[in-house]
Amino acid sequence: MKKLIIIPAYNESANIKETVENIIRTVSDFDYVVINDHSKDNTLSILKENHFNYVDLPVNLGIGGAVQTGYRYALENGYDEAVQVDADGQHDVSFLRNLVNKMDQENADMVIGSRFIDKEGFQSTFMRRVGIAYFTRMIRHITGQTVTDPTSGFRLANRKVIELFARTYPRDYPEPESIVYLLKRKMKIVEEPVQMKERQGGVSSIQMSSSVYYMIKVTTAILIESIRK
Repeated sequence: MKKLIIIPAYNESANIKETVENIIRTVSDFDYVVINDHSKDNTLSILKENHFNYVDLPVNLGIGGAVQTGYRYALENGYDEAVQVDADGQHDVSFLRNLVNKMDQENADMVIGSRFIDKEGFQSTFMRRVGIAYFTRMIRHITGQTVTDPTSGFRLANRKVIELFARTYPRDYPEPESIVYLLKRKMKIVEEPVQMKERQGGVSSIQMSSSVYYMIKVTTAILIESIRK
């Protein structure tokens, strides 16, 4: 089984070196690729100086475009499984083997690493937890399935999902929308408890000033996806 870690990165110079080095130390049975989303800081220089494996996008595509690039890379290079790991150091890759084992045991198409099952580690801010709970209820209402951490980017996908996401993937804040996309296509999604950390440096792409736009955009996208044939 060929397994790939996809690391979307935009202005992650404060974190990217430690994130990649930790992956290399911890999960040697996974390959990795950093998708540099036309960063304005020196993320690209760090990738070059350390001879990391990366794809450098000539324009900024946003998180959805960067992640989809990773899935296209996985498809074109014959990977059987792919997992998204954030460049900011929040995802503890020591839990990756748990995700792989869960996929094998459950014969699942996707395994989502959830911080809200065992409720250990960093639980995000209060306002973000409110938003996450809102999307959990919305997804349950539309699909009948409960996903406790629908905004988690720590997600392992099998070959079928890689093929789907290489062709079609949401552009902005894609995690909740892509869950509905898969469930509407009868894909099996399960969750596995993980622990996450606080961002190790830099600035999150979702700030308080953009949170209202985030909620409206993702709600609209989920509703559209729910009625799409």
